[in-house]
Amino acid sequence: MTLRPIADRVVLKRCEAETTTKSGIVLAASAQEKKEEMEVIAVGPGKKDVVMEVSVGQKVICGKYKGTTVKDGDVEYVIVDMEDIVAIVE
Repeated sequence: MTLRPIADRVVLKRCEAETTTKSGIVLAASAQEKKEEMEVIAVGPGKKDVVMEVSVGQKVICGKYKGTTVKDGDVEYVIVDMEDIVAIVE
């Protein structure tokens, strides 16, 4: 499936959660927290009054309960508005 966002939407993919702690303890899948950092997969063209400030491949952080979740097999994507992205991870 190919997702092509429209207007000021951005398609994100959640980065992999940590499977071990810093001390080397392996975490069960149920104990792993969803990582807040996401990778930009696709960016819409923007709107007249909205500047698209992210590009494909960047790591970003967006609001916790924002966006629409779409699953493609085992991969989960989140589609958010540009204004829902709160930071770019550098």
